[in-house]
Amino acid sequence: MSAQERHTPFLASLLAGGLAGISVDLTLFPIDTLKTRSQSPHGFLAAGGFRQVYRGVRAAAAGSAPSAALFFGTYETMKPVIAELRGAADDDEDSSSNNPALTHMTAASIGEAAACLVRGPTEMVKSKMQTNAVGSSTLSSTLKMVVSEKDGRGFGSGVFGGLYRGYGITLMREVPFAFIQFPMYERFKIEWEKMQGHDTSPLQAATCGSFAGGIAGAVTTPLDVIKTRLMLGSDKAGVPYKGARDVVERLVNEEGSSVLLKGLQPRVMWISIGGFVFFGAYESYRSMLMSES
Repeated sequence: MSAQERHTPFLASLLAGGLAGISVDLTLFPIDTLKTRSQSPHGFLAAGGFRQVYRGVRAAAAGSAPSAALFFGTYETMKPVIAELRGAADDDEDSSSNNPALTHMTAASIGEAAACLVRGPTEMVKSKMQTNAVGSSTLSSTLKMVVSEKDGRGFGSGVFGGLYRGYGITLMREVPFAFIQFPMYERFKIEWEKMQGHDTSPLQAATCGSFAGGIAGAVTTPLDVIKTRLMLGSDKAGVPYKGARDVVERLVNEEGSSVLLKGLQPRVMWISIGGFVFFGAYESYRSMLMSES
């Protein structure tokens, strides 16, 4: 049978995830801005450099709580369900179904699919504002501009405009990220608990999340670059990108393959620090909510 997964009530994981998400995004938003600007086709300085690093923070704040809440609400709910299904499918103790990593990867992927329904549009609006795109002077004007982009390049373009342009690549970035981060996070906690003989504290869980996030962030940087370019919509000459494949081909041909690692340092820094804050906050809020229920 699969190892027993801890059960967190849906409402507790929803609230804890939402509070943790907004804590991270508001605290580390300037680093995310610098990362996004370094990936802009117009170059770091032309996209804003070190000026107004909180541009787009309202869009991030509006989306961070619901997307993180959706992720953790789904992730924590699905972990015991998937573990039970896998255990029922194969009771062989020596089977690969006894490996909890697959449970964590599957649950995290489902969680990301749900979270990206909110995160995708948020990232689109935020990226436009962070890089000082034309028409992005305010949150309302940026939202209006993105919704007016009914060019067929995004999911449901006729209704949502450009809000879901880049949803596919955002999902393609987040799912591999979750595949790497969450099994590592859970494994780090298990090993730490074995060494000390009791559950990890929120501070220890934060440390596990920081290391796991930094590694996952580094590995998925090329996907993040592709996502940023797709969301910005066009290259420095104003020629629209047609899709993820078109972005990769043009980036490699015009700027060299090294461009796929642009923003690596700020991304790893942002996710490592963010992982520490996020998982520490999540575990703290979860413990607080569980103790009161």
